Amino acid sequence: MKGKSGKGASGKKGSGSAHGPGGGQRDLNVRLKTARSRTPSSQRWLERQLNDPYVAAAKREGFRSRAAYKLIEIDDKHRLLKPGARVVDLGAAPGGWSQIAAERVQSIGGRGQVVAIDILDMEPLAGVVSATLDFMAEGAEDWLKSKLKGGAADVVLSDMAAPTVGHTKTDHIRIMGLAEAAAHFAGDVLAPGGAFLCKVFQGGTERELLDFLKQRFASVRHVKPPASRADSAELYVLATGFKGRA
Repeated sequence: MKGKSGKGASGKKGSGSAHGPGGGQRDLNVRLKTARSRTPSSQRWLERQLNDPYVAAAKREGFRSRAAYKLIEIDDKHRLLKPGARVVDLGAAPGGWSQIAAERVQSIGGRGQVVAIDILDMEPLAGVVSATLDFMAEGAEDWLKSKLKGGAADVVLSDMAAPTVGHTKTDHIRIMGLAEAAAHFAGDVLAPGGAFLCKVFQGGTERELLDFLKQRFASVRHVKPPASRADSAELYVLATGFKGRA
């Protein structure tokens, strides 16, 4: 399991919908000369990063990753992160989603709460209780529950991604395994009315997962925020209106 990719500035600024890649940001249209030690795939990745307006905006606004804008865009539309809410962030590193959650639930001032874990190290964030833990390891779920006020959450976020091996079916099984584990955790820890947001991939969400969520939530849908690259198979399943433990 790994968290959201990319390291960036540790500072934090506002996360309103006015933030983002706009504001006259010019198209850098950067191309790199291929180095002998660089593979074609890494060459393409570097060029994409340098030309990505969300990457530039994240650096400019002090977010730890471009993924912050995915949560901003989803939350601006669906209003998941309410002041005072208790949030669990799974696969949190390097902290882009936790930054947004901490500001919007006002955990920095002690009103809400954000508890985050990742198998990768994450620099400390104001308003976030975090640990380097593998979510799939024994004891991880108990640790999360022990840190939550009242032992329950109002929102469970999962941007976890399993390391890919380049085999489509295998990679899909791995990501869906994480999604299903996160969904079962959400079903165990969420308070009534809570929400679950989880990364999956087109091709698509397994029927077992959708059935599980539809039995426990009032609404289940797929969302793909503008910040999610158009050529990526990534999308998110959003379940809202948790009905309570079965």
